[in-house]
Amino acid sequence: MATLLYRLGRWCFGRRGTVVAIWLLLLGVLGGAAAAFMGPTTDQFRMPGTESQQAMDSLQKDFPQATGASGTIVIVAPEGSKLSPGEVAPVVREAAAVDGVLSATDPFQSRSVSPDGRYALVQVQFEAEAPELTDAQRDAYMEVGQDIGGLRVEAGGEPAVSVPAMGSAEIIGVMVAAVVLLITFGSLVAAGMTLVNALIGVGVGMAGLYALTGAVQLSSTTPVLALMLGLAVGIDYSLFITSRYRQNLLDGMEAREAAGRAIGTAGSAVVFAGVTVVIALAGLSVVGIPFLTAMGLAAAATVAVAVLVALTLLPAVLAFAGRRVLPRGRRDAASAAGAKENFGYRWGRGVLKLRVPVLLIGILGLGALALPVTDMRLALPDAGTSAEESSQRQAYDLISEGFGPGFNGRLMTVVSGDTPAAAQGAARQTVQAIGSMDGVAAVAPPQFNEAGTTGLVAVIPETGPSDAATERLVHDIRDRVAGVPNADVALTGATAMGIDISERLADALPVYLLLVVGLSVLLLMLVFRSLLVPIKAALGFLLTVGATFGITTAVFQQGHLAGLVGVDTPGPLISFLPIILVGILFGLAMDYEVFLVSKMREDYVHGDTARQATVNGLGQNARVVTAAAIIMIAVFGGFVFAHDPIIKSIGFALAVGVFIDAFIVRMTLVPAVMSLLGRGAWWLPRWLDRAMPNLDVEGEKLRGDLAAPAREPEYSAR
Repeated sequence: MATLLYRLGRWCFGRRGTVVAIWLLLLGVLGGAAAAFMGPTTDQFRMPGTESQQAMDSLQKDFPQATGASGTIVIVAPEGSKLSPGEVAPVVREAAAVDGVLSATDPFQSRSVSPDGRYALVQVQFEAEAPELTDAQRDAYMEVGQDIGGLRVEAGGEPAVSVPAMGSAEIIGVMVAAVVLLITFGSLVAAGMTLVNALIGVGVGMAGLYALTGAVQLSSTTPVLALMLGLAVGIDYSLFITSRYRQNLLDGMEAREAAGRAIGTAGSAVVFAGVTVVIALAGLSVVGIPFLTAMGLAAAATVAVAVLVALTLLPAVLAFAGRRVLPRGRRDAASAAGAKENFGYRWGRGVLKLRVPVLLIGILGLGALALPVTDMRLALPDAGTSAEESSQRQAYDLISEGFGPGFNGRLMTVVSGDTPAAAQGAARQTVQAIGSMDGVAAVAPPQFNEAGTTGLVAVIPETGPSDAATERLVHDIRDRVAGVPNADVALTGATAMGIDISERLADALPVYLLLVVGLSVLLLMLVFRSLLVPIKAALGFLLTVGATFGITTAVFQQGHLAGLVGVDTPGPLISFLPIILVGILFGLAMDYEVFLVSKMREDYVHGDTARQATVNGLGQNARVVTAAAIIMIAVFGGFVFAHDPIIKSIGFALAVGVFIDAFIVRMTLVPAVMSLLGRGAWWLPRWLDRAMPNLDVEGEKLRGDLAAPAREPEYSAR
């Protein structure tokens, strides 16, 4: 692989104008396609095979009027006053006049007025489902009642859901990345070139993704996740290859040869690291959840583009930059005057000297951070976790104040019979059975379709949609109505669907985690031709995941230090966060593993002792890994400032996970374990060695023509 990439790097370097033109043309074409074909994203989640989804599909067929987007407009009178029908009527008329609205109920007729008469709810039913609503319809709905003086009117429900905006979070990450690159390289040209190269890759990937939204419906979180990951890995991959190119120049190589060897060696590691991320993200498809599959494939495609850009566009850009990627004071040097010992060497010697205490403290500390995982709960987001200033959050809080939290988590029981008589009889039994249960605040009279064969029974729980008691109630209701004769009875609604999705994801997480860990062992065995190194890497990954889950649970669910990250209301974690986190962190963890350990293996294969090779691996790559980790933390951490709770929690968890994996696991625990294993770290049975293909990630086949590099400072064990 190294030889093939070496030739690719030299070819792109020699045809720099053509390569740059091709990428810019591709960016322009995909950008135009995105502008022409971009479609809306959605905040709805489908889960085939669950009871709630089957019930919604049944409603879509037999009672389509009940499946359109539903909203709730809250009207509140001044404190100490009561609402009158005359005050509420203009709001109802204005809501009914919104384009696409089938009905807007008068709260005095539907008995949706609070006991004290101060709060009233106008139920608004749209004909189209939420993803199909236009911006004009949403805007008109949000403006209902805003011109009526003396009353407070807030719009909530599905039409009020806002799509996560992108802008400030990315800017913060890019700015920090620019500063880190400038400090790392000491050259404005190198820093700017690396950043622009990564941004072009992100632009191509995002333009292609948005062009597809016209034909494929994606969740609103999918583009943000793809952007977040594509930006981070794009900068990191360019950083790693550029660093190797600079070192090759300092070792006395001609520019084109330096670029070819950088692509052949560092590029091989980038290919492997990128492939692991792509496989892990694409592996989300095995869970069998459509919106999660779309998320994984979209993010994987963006990462794949970042790899291609690093292997082709970067050497072309390096050809334009030449030796200006070096600090000004070293551009005229024909070769490196000798390797200067840096912090990485000192850190490596310190870790090896204190390896036993380091391992104990590191493992026990990460284990302690993982303890909150035992209390982790998963749920889909509701308006109660939205930003406090948002209309949907205001409506949610007002409904809870006037009617109780359960009115925000309505459940829908779908009763289907072969005849109208059977459906009506079963509906009556359903109302009686559910109405007598603990935890149920109210049960509405059933509503039937025109044929009379399908009925809808609304159930109001006493607790909110993300409350554990509501989850138990959903299961209890399903058990209670299972015995209703002569009809099919199923429970659905946004709350029930969220519970079903969360449970399906929780069940899939251990399987996916096992798949990812097994994959890491196999891939690292191929790369490093070792049994113990892959096992060590997998165990380190489990420590990273456990500690990251624990910290995220402590902040977002338990509320510890929640104010520092702008969490207004702690609650369950987003149900797909753990499985997304496992997929992304796996790929990033393997990035750092390859970047560090490939140098250790390279030096060991070429004659260094196992301990010296360990120190060399840190000395040569600690600076690059540190810069890469800081950039990723900055990119992911920038999304903590987003208002959307999904994006905020994903950004926080990824930033924490990268910090733990890069600085604690890979740069501290890994060298400690490698020093304990010694030569045994590189042991592999002969039969297995012969059976496995040689990927040559370290570029051994290119070594023969390589000019003798400056020797690393020797490590002597004391």
